[in-house]
Amino acid sequence: MSIFHYGVFIPSKNSVVEGLHSSTRRHALSKFTMPAMSPTMQEGGIASWKKQPGETFTAGDVILEIETDKATMDVEAQDDGVLAKIMVGDGSKGVKVGTTIAIMAEEGDDISGADALASESSSSDAKSVPSEYNKDAEDSKAESKQSPTSPALSAGTEAPKSMAPQGTKDTSAAGQELGKGKKDLSKGDRIFATPIAKKIALEQGIPLAKIKGTGPEGRITREDVEKYKPGSTTAAAAQSSASKASKASNEPVASEYTDMPVSNMRKVIASRLLQSKLELPHYYVTVDVDMGKTNKLREVFNKSLAEKEGGAKLSVNDFIVKASAMALKDVPDVNSAWMGETIRQYTKADICMAVSTPTGLITPIIRDVGGKGLATISSEAKALAKKARDGKLQPAEYQGGSFTISNLGMFGVSHFTAIINQPHAAILAVGATQATLAPAPHEEKGFEVKHIMKATLSSDHRVVDGAVAARWLAAFKGYLENPLSMML
Repeated sequence: MSIFHYGVFIPSKNSVVEGLHSSTRRHALSKFTMPAMSPTMQEGGIASWKKQPGETFTAGDVILEIETDKATMDVEAQDDGVLAKIMVGDGSKGVKVGTTIAIMAEEGDDISGADALASESSSSDAKSVPSEYNKDAEDSKAESKQSPTSPALSAGTEAPKSMAPQGTKDTSAAGQELGKGKKDLSKGDRIFATPIAKKIALEQGIPLAKIKGTGPEGRITREDVEKYKPGSTTAAAAQSSASKASKASNEPVASEYTDMPVSNMRKVIASRLLQSKLELPHYYVTVDVDMGKTNKLREVFNKSLAEKEGGAKLSVNDFIVKASAMALKDVPDVNSAWMGETIRQYTKADICMAVSTPTGLITPIIRDVGGKGLATISSEAKALAKKARDGKLQPAEYQGGSFTISNLGMFGVSHFTAIINQPHAAILAVGATQATLAPAPHEEKGFEVKHIMKATLSSDHRVVDGAVAARWLAAFKGYLENPLSMML
C-alpha cells in the first residue's frame, strides 16, 4: 500500500522501499527519504511541512512542499497514515536525495520508537557522507591534541623581558634587538661564523641567526656583522603591522552589508550558466527589425479580441515567439542541440521563454509553437509565466525544449546578449522597440520615423555556423516585417 504521490515523476525503487510501507508491516515504523522530484534532481530543500509530528493524514492531503532547483512541489498522500517524526525541518537546504527526512506510521502503530529509528537513520546517513566532508573535523581534532607548551610554541613565545632587571622595561630598538640576539644565540642551533664575527656580534648584541652569511658555504664574516642594521627588522615589522591595520580598516563592518542565503534554484542557475559560458564557443549576430507592420496588425487583432467576451490581448512577445518558430522551420540547423557524439535536430519548435521569478530565472516551454495560432500562444505563455512566478511549474513544463527566447524589451533595454541554455544551440535576446529616424527619399521631409527592435542571436559555433545564424535572423526579420506571412 503506497502512501505518497510525487506527481509526474515515478520515484526509484529504493525510494519506494524506504519511503513507503505496505499493509503487511502493521505496527512497524518506516523511514521516509527525500524523493527525487525529477530524473536529474540530486538534492532539494524542505520548503515547509504541512503536517506536524503525531498528526494523521488522509488520502489527498499535502504532507510537505519540496523546493527543487526550478519550483516548489507538493507531496500528497494517497492513503491514510501518521507523521511520527520530522527529521529535517522547514527551510532546510541541500538535502540529498535518499536522505531520511521523516518517520512514518499507519494509524494504530506504536510511534514511541520513532526517536530510536530516527537516531539509527541519522547514523546511517552520516556513514554515507564522503570522507572529505569530515576532513576539517579531523584536522580540528588533531590540532586540539597539540600541547600548548610544545617546543615550537615555547621558543616562539619566550618572554624577552626576562633579559632585563626586574621592575624595568627596555623599549628601545637596540634593547629589543639585544634581547632577541641573546635569545637566538641560546637556542642551540649551530650557526657558522668566523670567530671575530661571533665576538663582535656578542659584544653588540646582534642576532647571528638574522644575518645572511656571504662567506664559504654561507659562513658569516666580520663584514656581514658590521653591515647588519639593527633597526631594519623592527622597521619591517612596524611596516607590516601598519599594512595589516590599513587592510583591516578598509574591510566593511557587518552593519554595512547583508549576506543573503543562496537558494537551490540560484545555485543551479549559477552552475549551469557558468558551465555554458566556459564550455560553449559563443558568438553573436544582431539585426534591426522594423516592427511597424507588426504593431499595426497587433492593434487590429486586439481590437477584434476585445469585442469577444474574455478575449485576451496579444503582446509583441507573442509575435516574436511565432516568428521564431517559423524561422526555425525555415532554418532547422538552429533548432538543434549538441549531444557530444551527435547533433540532434528537432522536428518541432518547443520554445523556452525566460521568466524572472523572485527566486531566479526559469524557462517554461511552449510546445510545438509552429502548429499553434497567436491566440493560443498568448494564452499558454501567460499561464506558464504565472505558474513560474508562483513556483508551481511541473518538471514537464520546464525540462527540455529546443530554442530559448529572452526578452528584456519591457524593461527598456535596447540591446543585450544572452547566454545559451544548454544543450540548445542558440538563444535569442530581444530588446525594446524604439522610434528611430531613417532616410526616406520618397517623403517630402526626406526622413521617416521607424520603430526598430534589435534582436541578437547567441549561437554555439560547434552546431551553428555564422552564415546559418545570419540566414535564421533574416527569416526571423522577414516574418516580423511582413507579419501576414506568418498566417499563411
